[in-house]
Amino acid sequence: MTSTIENLAKKLKIRDWAEKDIEASELGWYPGHEQPEDPLRWGQRFPDGAKETLQNTQMRRNLGYATDKIRTKRNTRVDEMPDWEALREAGSNIKRNTVARWPELLEQFEANVTARGGIVHWARDAKEANEIAYSIIKQKQVDEVVKVKSMATQEINLNEYLSERGVQAWETDLAEMIVQLADDMPSHIVVPAIHRNRAEVKAIFEARMGDAPENMGNEPRELAMAARAHLRKKFLSAKVAISGANMGIAESGTLAIFESEGNGRMCLTLPETLITIMGIEKLVPSYEDIEVFSQLLPRSATGERMNPYTSFWTGVTPGDGPQEFHLILMDNGRTDVLADPVGREALKCIRCGACMNICPVYRHVGGHAYNSVYPGPIGAILTSQLLGSFDHNDPASTLPFASSLCGACYDACPVKIDIPTILVHLRHRYTEANRGGIPSVWDVGMGATSKIMGKGKAMEVAGKALHPARVIGGPRRRIGHIPLPLAKDWTFVRDVPAPPAQSFREWWNDREGEK
Repeated sequence: MTSTIENLAKKLKIRDWAEKDIEASELGWYPGHEQPEDPLRWGQRFPDGAKETLQNTQMRRNLGYATDKIRTKRNTRVDEMPDWEALREAGSNIKRNTVARWPELLEQFEANVTARGGIVHWARDAKEANEIAYSIIKQKQVDEVVKVKSMATQEINLNEYLSERGVQAWETDLAEMIVQLADDMPSHIVVPAIHRNRAEVKAIFEARMGDAPENMGNEPRELAMAARAHLRKKFLSAKVAISGANMGIAESGTLAIFESEGNGRMCLTLPETLITIMGIEKLVPSYEDIEVFSQLLPRSATGERMNPYTSFWTGVTPGDGPQEFHLILMDNGRTDVLADPVGREALKCIRCGACMNICPVYRHVGGHAYNSVYPGPIGAILTSQLLGSFDHNDPASTLPFASSLCGACYDACPVKIDIPTILVHLRHRYTEANRGGIPSVWDVGMGATSKIMGKGKAMEVAGKALHPARVIGGPRRRIGHIPLPLAKDWTFVRDVPAPPAQSFREWWNDREGEK
């Protein structure tokens, strides 16, 4: 086993693996006009992004409507499954087992892909992944490629990297195409254009598509047919395609994509060369594991019993499909996430987006506020870890605080990622990493509060001292804006309940005294 780990560490160039414990403006293009060099680092903190997106009332209406629909469908499909909780437990255990056996499973996967005619490349980070993909495209002497939706390629900013070198990458997923035409950024893992309504989509097509039909309406069918005609030309002319993968199966070297439109199947079968970029956490040990995820993923992602299109491919088959297949296995921070015994649970994510559809924070501010390719609750725990962002000067370090800790995301997660616990853990890491220096108002306030809350007698005295404040609450027993440093921001948008007439300790003493 040690030799296996050392071999994998050498390929990934990772030190000490064994020690890691296992319009146009009127359309309202979202302000992200200039794509960042690294889409995981936008340079804007979550609170600032949230303030900006909260002002976009149309976006909030679009988001609320869409997430309500998806959540309702998801609940209906889950209620049909008497063994849903058992499936969740199985999915969680499969992913946890995979991460524990990463080195041997990755080597098994590589061997099986190679044995079936594929070419495997190892990428330590985004730079290496982009360089490998571009070198293959350059060798094929093409200036256009088609893509099937891939979070991994968005994570490494592949489209922009290729564009700078004269290669146009065409997104073929309908929602991704909308986002690309609008010079926008995705707002959701599964439904990237969830923040757009059909009137906006019509305007985007007319302004940016180039071959939109005249007198096109805004009915979904008309928009879909326009996109289909536009994309068909791309599919038929493309020599190279780039894909992601929902799963890679170690025992056979097979890869899988779950999608809803058929664009994946077109990308995976028509071009002569296929390049797949896959994060190493997408691995599963065996074909049997697919049974579990093929039930969990569609129900959680889109509220469907099964995906309309589920495609599998294994290496190269002479005379059938792409005759050259390249697989880029990408780390890009994932092994650093593995080093954290608590945070590593985020690697179980199957990118269904269920946590976003239920999250009260995401549903109000939208995906752009997170300033990362991974928004919502999963982005809050994954992005900061992939980047190692815990310094207060790093904008991504604010993401673990983008949550109310209500726990709804954990209940919705099909692989039982305990997102609230990880959020608290990452907040602790942030606090520990930023100790020292001049204490902030929060530091002083929390320090003083801990002195009181740390002793029972002090809590009892403090409870009695608060009784007079009950009068301030008036008949409604609510206290409005409090102009104190620690309270002004909180009470600016919330009322604080007035202190009760009797504290719990007083009630308990009275109750015990009556016995």
